Formats: sequence, C-alpha cells, structure tokens
Amino acid sequence: MFPELIDTRPLRRAIDDGLNWVVRNWGDEFEAAAYPLLMLLKAIEDLLVATPWWLIMAILVGIAWLATRNWKLPVIVLVSLLFLGVMNLWEDAMTTMALMIAATITAIVVSIPVGVWMSRSLHVRNVITPILDLMQTLPSFVYLIPTVMIFGPGKIPALIATIVYAAPPLVRLTDLGLRSVDPAVMEASRAFGTNPRQRLLGVQIPLALPTILAGINQTTMMALAMVVIASMIGAGGLGYQVLQGIGRLEVSRGLFAGLGIVVLAIIFDRITQSFGKQLQGRIGLAEAR
Repeated sequence: MFPELIDTRPLRRAIDDGLNWVVRNWGDEFEAAAYPLLMLLKAIEDLLVATPWWLIMAILVGIAWLATRNWKLPVIVLVSLLFLGVMNLWEDAMTTMALMIAATITAIVVSIPVGVWMSRSLHVRNVITPILDLMQTLPSFVYLIPTVMIFGPGKIPALIATIVYAAPPLVRLTDLGLRSVDPAVMEASRAFGTNPRQRLLGVQIPLALPTILAGINQTTMMALAMVVIASMIGAGGLGYQVLQGIGRLEVSRGLFAGLGIVVLAIIFDRITQSFGKQLQGRIGLAEAR
C-alpha cells in the first residue's frame, strides 16, 4: 500500500463545501440560464412524439435517398425504423432522438465558433486543447455529479452532460478542417481583395465542410452513446429501458432497447457520412475543374 504522504480530506471537504455554496447561492440562476435548453429539448420531443410514425419514416427515408441517390440506404433506414415500431420502442426512440438532436444542435452552435477561434489563434488552441482533453477523458459519471447537484435529477442535467461529452470532437475537427485548407487557395482569395470574414465564410468553411460534417457525425454518435448514462438521472427514452432491463434482470428488455440505440446510431451515422462523401466529391470535382 502506498504511504499516505498528504491528508487530502481537507481539500475534498473544501471542494464539496464550495460546490454546496454554489448550489445554495447560484442554483436558481443556473436553472434560469439552462431553461432555454429545456425548452429546446421539450419542443423537439413534443414534435417528434406528436408527428405520425409514417411521416417520420417518410422524412428519414427521403433524407437517406437524397444523401446517397441509391436504394440501399433508404431500405436500411426503413427496416430499422420498422424494427423500432414492431418492438414497441417508437416513443422511447423519439425521446432518445430528441435528446440527441437537442445536444447535437447545441454542440454545433457552441463548438463551431470555438473551432474557428482555435484555428485563428495558436494561443487559444494551446489553452482550449487541454480542456478538450479533459472533457474527453474524464469519466462521464464524474461530471454528472455537479450537474445533478445544481439542477437536480431530470432532463436538464442529462442534456448538459450529453453536450459536454459530445462537443469536443466537433471543436477539434472544425479547427483541423479550417487549418487544412490549401494555403494556395487562401492566397488566391487574398489576391482578390477579400477580408477575413469573406475568406472564412466563402472559402474556408465550404472547403472544410466534409471535415466539419465528420465532426457532427462523431458528436451525434457520442450523444447516442451517452443516453444510457443520461437515463440514470432522468433522461428517459431507450436508455431508461436498458436501465430497467439491468435492474429487473430482463435480458429481452435491455437487448431490444440496446438494439434500438444501435438502430438510431446506424441511421444517423450512415446519413451524415453519405452527405460528407457527397460534399467531398463535389469539392474534388470543383478543384479538378
């Protein structure tokens, strides 16, 4: 056994007391700040649950067709969605999809500007990269603790924890994509007298879109990977069914709900990948011309 050189109990007590002080004095302010996130999640969930199943199927199959112009992916999407309906997982799947969509939208709104900022400043990149490393390596249960203490069990801490877990890949890939734009193309755009904003919006972001889409794909997958853990603090959905299967030792319930999560992951993974390949092909064709 390693000798105890320092008594860490005062430090742990100070951290716990500090967080308790934050909860007592700033809990209401944090809840008010997070209220728009709850409204976004509730609006998406209500829309998905209220929309007829056949319409959601038609929309997702149509998006799959637009992404590939091929019959294979639409058939996979249709069969996957039919599996959710047949197994009586449709409503839970819509709840899970709402959490994933809300987390992905919020992550996009936050992560892309941060990625742009990192691509423009080496100092900012050096500061933010260790934070991203911490966010990606810290066990998700650890940052569930302060969110549950501040907001209490429910959908808000589940959504915030999912955003924290899922956002870093998009920040990194946005930064990478913008920095990977050909310097010759940037020099040519400067020669035409463009300002930095025009170069960013008209040259860098369009050329970096395949990489940014890969980041959105990773963010979506990580948001889905978080749903089981998020269900422990009140997120509901398919993750809650998996949790119920574990608690009641019902293998079938956990297995079917787990397969439902896999189905959603396959649908969104294939669709976003296909759109990324489309963009890459268009950019390659434009460069060839």
